[in-house]
Amino acid sequence: MDDMKAIAGIVTAAGTSAGAGAISVATVTSSAPGILGVIGFTTTTTVALPIAGIIGVAGLVGYGIWKGIQYAQNE
Repeated sequence: MDDMKAIAGIVTAAGTSAGAGAISVATVTSSAPGILGVIGFTTTTTVALPIAGIIGVAGLVGYGIWKGIQYAQNE
């Protein structure tokens, strides 16, 4: 039960502390569809990840590593 409380705390803290921001990961440029692409126009797409998701995953991975170390030390 303590593990569930810790995981819930990590997820809640990540969601509340990160706000609504995002990190831009990649920008992809390609030719525009249809006739605009034929005459040389391009379109740009930005791939972004939410900060809350990144913090949440990092926290959960860190918690998992910590629990693994505890388990290995007890065995």
